[in-house]
Amino acid sequence: MRRNAPWLLVAALALVACQAPASAPAQPAAPVETPVYSYRVVATYPHDTRAFTQGLLWLDGHLYESTGQIGQSTIRRVNLEDGEVLQSVSIPRGLFGEGLVNWGDQLISITWQDGVGYRWDRATFRRLGLWRYEGEGWGLTQNGREIIMSDGTHELRFLDPATLTEQRRLAVTDNGVPVPRLNELEWVNGEIFANVWMTPMIARIDPASGNVTGWIDLTALAIENGSGRDNVLNGIAYDAQRDRLFVTGKYWPRLYEIDLVAPPGR
Repeated sequence: MRRNAPWLLVAALALVACQAPASAPAQPAAPVETPVYSYRVVATYPHDTRAFTQGLLWLDGHLYESTGQIGQSTIRRVNLEDGEVLQSVSIPRGLFGEGLVNWGDQLISITWQDGVGYRWDRATFRRLGLWRYEGEGWGLTQNGREIIMSDGTHELRFLDPATLTEQRRLAVTDNGVPVPRLNELEWVNGEIFANVWMTPMIARIDPASGNVTGWIDLTALAIENGSGRDNVLNGIAYDAQRDRLFVTGKYWPRLYEIDLVAPPGR
């Protein structure tokens, strides 16, 4: 009996193990809430209330802005301090202008539903040529290697700057949920900032994963600048040299320099 005791013990333990209730399956972790940033207004500047702002960028000490609406679409160079339009060229008649980006000594623009964009000489605003793409054109920015384009969906297109042919796409999601209506874009310290059309929100996007890492809530600025359907937030420019962030909207009378304020605990 002593020789058999160890085997009996093993058998008994095995029987108990088989009869024990199975452990509950591990529950997936709850999604982490995406942080929402507020802001502090550093300075306020005049903005042309006739400008249906589509693209905005800071370059060579001035703002460059593209405007929309058929028959009113322009590309312009603007003085920050007083909002004066220093230089302007009209988009070809009948087209609805959209985003704008600089590359080398050129400016590159797109149109909304016509599938055509243009190259412009940055110094003279002389039109140098056109290029074509499938689908709609909304916003443009660049990361120093590629042109990044939004088309109104939750995807961003990455283009070869030399040929402007599409190389790849990046899906933008917030906790796995697609974020549609991405509009005006700006590259800010290694992130993509994107206006979400018809909202007062800017998405902060990780360009490697497409994840939204934070939201910037500019509701108060949107309310301050009119309640019309078209008076929406749209326009982000970043002065990398002086670390200044500018925002405005369509037909807004003001353009703002803002500092971001992190939510508590961040």
